[in-house]
Amino acid sequence: MTMRSVNPATGEEFARFPLHDAAEVERRLALAAAAVPRQRGALLAARGERLARAGDILATEKQHWGELMTREMGKPIGAALAEAEKCAWVCRHYAEHGAAMLADEPRRTDAHQSFIRYQPIGIVLAVMPWNFPFWQVFRFAAPAMLAGNVGLLKHASNVPQCALAIEEILQRAGFDHGEFQTLLVPSAAVAGIIADERVRAVTLTGSEPAGSAVAAAAGKLIKKTVLELGGSDPFIVMPSADLEKAAQTAVQARVVNNGQSCIAAKRFIVHEQIFAAFAERFVRQLESLTIGDPLDPKTQLGPLATERIRDELAEQVERTVARGARVLTGGRKLDRAGWYYVPTALTDIPEDSPAYGEELFGPVASLFRARDLDHALALANATRFGLGASAWTRDAAEQRRFIDELDAGLVFINSMVASDPRLPFGGVKASGYGRELDTVGIREFMNIKSVSIADEPVLVE
Repeated sequence: MTMRSVNPATGEEFARFPLHDAAEVERRLALAAAAVPRQRGALLAARGERLARAGDILATEKQHWGELMTREMGKPIGAALAEAEKCAWVCRHYAEHGAAMLADEPRRTDAHQSFIRYQPIGIVLAVMPWNFPFWQVFRFAAPAMLAGNVGLLKHASNVPQCALAIEEILQRAGFDHGEFQTLLVPSAAVAGIIADERVRAVTLTGSEPAGSAVAAAAGKLIKKTVLELGGSDPFIVMPSADLEKAAQTAVQARVVNNGQSCIAAKRFIVHEQIFAAFAERFVRQLESLTIGDPLDPKTQLGPLATERIRDELAEQVERTVARGARVLTGGRKLDRAGWYYVPTALTDIPEDSPAYGEELFGPVASLFRARDLDHALALANATRFGLGASAWTRDAAEQRRFIDELDAGLVFINSMVASDPRLPFGGVKASGYGRELDTVGIREFMNIKSVSIADEPVLVE
């Protein structure tokens, strides 16, 4: 059994790796368990220095890591370089600010002294996706490693080189001897790893079925989980918005990472007064995108990550059109080597079609007309997902309504949704639970210990 690296731009295999067998998994679990007291006992400042070194490696070698990401999952090289830089940022952010996030917090009670202490819980298994093969891992690993936890990575099967590269980077930075390891195992092995008593918690970014399976396996054993699942993010445009900027940002928000992002805008809900003007601008800019080799810096849109993903997207569009939706542009596979799909805009979308209720993971936009603010909110919330939402209006009262009434973990006004180490990241409803990033994220995998000391301590000689 092997894991294969296949270039999505050509469909050609360029590397193959043997899976870790049961003996190798056990060896790595034993290493991780032995690393728990060492990692916990290390000075926080020392862990911060290692994390800062990881940031330096990512920043100075970003061309190398960026090209690896592009070859293995197809993102445009400019986006891959930006991803490496963002990973460096999250490492440096926690290296600089993590100590303050984890400092004891005093509380006033009837006792002589009371405080909250944050302590690492041990081994955390990270089950990560392919779409941001470095960022998804580092946004977990940076806070978890700084906090003193031990990391095990089960990455997506189509990015084994990225998985091994991340282990290499963290080991070069000083996290060694089992403190962070990659497991090259299939998805079927995850439940058994979760069941191991040495593993204390699981974080997963991925699909609803994967999240449900991991949560069920961990829940039976009363183990903590954090889930970041799918999204069908609304992008709402009201009459007071800067229409040109909104349309330009909308295209960027839809095709970011070749359209393969949980927080990519997918449903564009536009007030009927400006719908035609917005749609004309949106389609024009969508059609102007440069499609090509993702290693070419001029390319704005590359291939989808796998042939299956491309074909599933095409099938969702075909079923949506068959039910009565209208294609404004695109709507077909690109006739060339690799797994490309033409950037697409759909409108007049029936409620019983895939584009209305499912997540479309690729460069396909669904455009909806809204009669007024209440209708826009109703359309935005008419989904089982609740990850991000972007609303465009210069009306302060409308902004307050969107902030208060959108069912989402992230609401961005007059900008596209993005992850930021300084803000908690996560969703509601079928988009998952728990948070990554910021102070909230670093505390997800900590023992939040309440301490109460009744009397003033006496030094006994």
